Amino acid sequence: MPRKFAEIAFTPAVKAIQERYGSREMYNRMEESGPENDTLIPRLVEFIQARDSFYMGTVNENGWPYIQFRGGPIGFLKILDEKTLGFADFEGNCQYFSLGNLSVNDRVFLFLMDYTNRRRLKIWGRATVEYNNPNLLEQLRVPGYEASCERAILIHVEAWDWNCPQHIPIKYSEAQVTEMIAPLQTRIQELEAQLASIQTPNS
Repeated sequence: MPRKFAEIAFTPAVKAIQERYGSREMYNRMEESGPENDTLIPRLVEFIQARDSFYMGTVNENGWPYIQFRGGPIGFLKILDEKTLGFADFEGNCQYFSLGNLSVNDRVFLFLMDYTNRRRLKIWGRATVEYNNPNLLEQLRVPGYEASCERAILIHVEAWDWNCPQHIPIKYSEAQVTEMIAPLQTRIQELEAQLASIQTPNS
């Protein structure tokens, strides 16, 4: 069990529930021997760079959480160094829930899904919003993506952990489905051509 993850997630209240249901001793042993998991190792970098979306959680000043879906071209969530992620904040519906929350509480949580391979990654961090940094925004811009980039959001990674694959439904993207059925469509066209070549007009 990653130590940094446990420090953040296993609050006294969580530990009390674990104690009640019998898992506290197991997790305590895992915490004592586990890695820190607070830097972006190569396996994580590869996983993050292959994603076209993630979910981002923030909390407002009333204590209420807010989850926002963030999407873009594959690789729009960029690795800036071994402890920093960044992405261009594209123009949306102008409600600004996440930005408002981050202005009073910089804690942020990312949930990255790979439905095809039933993998999910959790990242805890602290976010900063860069409003007037054109060089950074250019670094985070996605070439060929015609969305308006209004600002940059940086996330300093505090901890990460893989989530259990149990109960993750298998889903495929449109691009994946297109690739999967391409051989079938080619074969259908071949069979239709063969059929057309042997058909004779009605006498």
